[in-house]
Formats: sequence, C-alpha cells, structure tokens
Amino acid sequence: MLTIFGLRVLFRAIAQGTFYCRRCGGDREYRHRVGRRWFMLFFLPVIPLTRVGEHVQCGTCRTRYVTDVLSQPTNAQMQAALPVGMRAAVSAMLRSGDPASPVSRQRAIETVIRSGVSGYDEAMLDADLTQPFDVIRPALNQVGVQLTIQAREWYLAGVIRIAMADRPLTDNERHAALAIGADLGMTQAQVIGVVAMTEQSAGRD
Repeated sequence: MLTIFGLRVLFRAIAQGTFYCRRCGGDREYRHRVGRRWFMLFFLPVIPLTRVGEHVQCGTCRTRYVTDVLSQPTNAQMQAALPVGMRAAVSAMLRSGDPASPVSRQRAIETVIRSGVSGYDEAMLDADLTQPFDVIRPALNQVGVQLTIQAREWYLAGVIRIAMADRPLTDNERHAALAIGADLGMTQAQVIGVVAMTEQSAGRD
C-alpha cells in the first residue's frame, strides 16, 4: 500500500560563512541550518509544523555542530588579532616604565615581530606609543576572548619580560600588568601569579 502522507523534518540554510571546524582542523565554510517538521502529501511538504532545532554544518566534512561553535574564533581571526593585541600590550607596558630604554624597546620590537608583525621597527613602536589607551584597550579585549587561560598567561608573561629587560619591575609596571591582564580577561590573582613566575624565571637566567 502506498503511503501518500506523513511527517518529515526538512532543513533550510539561514546563514553561511566561515568557521573553525574541529574535525577538519582548520577554517571551513559552513551553513547555519534550521529544521522544521512538515506534513507531507504525495512526498511534497504542504503544511509547516514545529521547529525541531538548528545546527551548523561544515561544508567540507558535513559534520554538524551546535551553534555555539560560531562564537569560537577562526584561524584567520586569531592570526589578525594576536599581533594587534600584542602591539597594544607592548605599548601599555612600555609607557608605564621608561619608553626610551634601548633594552626594553629592543625586547618590545622582538616580541611584536614574534607575534606576527614582520618588519616592525622603531618608527612603528613610536607610533604605537602615541595611541590613546581607549584606542588600544579593545584590541586587548579581542585577544583575551580568543585565548585559553594558559595562552593568556603566556601572552602576559611575554609583555612583562619587556618591562624586566633593563631592571626589576616598578610599582607602575606592576599596575600596568594588572590592567593588561584585566583587559585580557584575567583575574587579579592570575596576573599576580604570572608576575611572580616571570620574576622567578628571570632570576634563574
């Protein structure tokens, strides 16, 4: 006997873009799909019924994810945000100490280059040092939301080493470390711990 009616779930795409696919291990195209149950007649959807959920589907491997996956940064976003955030953090730390210190400036330039800004030099550093704090803080916030706790600690430790390149940390530099850490999304206790570990590491060098 031929069944001429029934229920079926159909999905339609409501958005598309690029996301980080954990299964593929890289940035991939995705479709954000919403499902709805339909009453079918002669294999055709005729009456829309209730929504039955939504998901994000990778266009390459077809893996489905919950929509929270879209809040995670893509590789491209990370590669763009990390250098900008490092330049902001370096600028904030140098200004809390001696921005003219040759040793600290050299360490700052090397740190920014390692973060992904090839060709970073003295002139670019001077330009960064003139940026108002309300301009550089969003860059730190953007980096912070994309990093794990361990990565934030590593990031901050690199900035602290700039201040320690020519002398022990001053009170102003400690306060700057707390402010930078807060903008990265770290607690005061976490920042104090990173400062202590960085100082201990420097003492063993």
